[in-house]
Amino acid sequence: MTINTSETISDHFSDYLRPVFSESVEHKNHSFRIRHQVYCEELKFEPISEDGLEKDDFDNHSYHSLIQHKSSGLYAGTVRLITSSSSSEKLPIELYCREAIAKPKLFPDNFERNDICEISRLAVPLEFRRRKTDNFEGAAVGLINKETYSETELRCFPFIAVGLYLSATSILLAKNINHCYVMVEPRLARSMKFVGLPFEQIGPVVDYHGKRAPFYIQPKKVEENLKADFKALLRNIDSELLQQR
Repeated sequence: MTINTSETISDHFSDYLRPVFSESVEHKNHSFRIRHQVYCEELKFEPISEDGLEKDDFDNHSYHSLIQHKSSGLYAGTVRLITSSSSSEKLPIELYCREAIAKPKLFPDNFERNDICEISRLAVPLEFRRRKTDNFEGAAVGLINKETYSETELRCFPFIAVGLYLSATSILLAKNINHCYVMVEPRLARSMKFVGLPFEQIGPVVDYHGKRAPFYIQPKKVEENLKADFKALLRNIDSELLQQR
């Protein structure tokens, strides 16, 4: 069973999933718990925390977005947008992967600090994925447990990761941030390009929590590059997040 029309993809996603953007402690903790499950317990990229929350200093100058599964109330994914208001608030790509950027004109410090952002910590909980063995690939693309949810719901869940990136885009446009960076596996970037998200690779693959490469995104160009069906999804996400602001 497949989804073929723009109305179906967007409406089907909205039937079962909703983006959430809130700066409340409660919603931030939902994000931190998902991150702890994926990045500490599953992938072991970060140490286990006694409180079950994965946090770092970047969270002090970040926005957090979630995708919620409507019928259960559970959160099906999270993503973080790290911002910068001064030279003291460096992005992770500046601190740890600057040498990986092969296009000097696109160094973050070429732009105003309040005009840059880095997307990071995209994660989808285990119960929304198909197999435990998917590990990071499953976390990235939103594969889910087929025995837990209906066949109808299953048709929209592969778009969880896309929904997270489109939610991030919506937030960046609302905040008027024009230059965005992300360190991801090239395979994931290719998947995002398939739906029209304009991920521009700006350097080689390096070993940073696995094999990843630096990519550059201009939020204002996202909608014009998206395929028609995902433009409709972005518009729905925009509408939903507008009500929450």
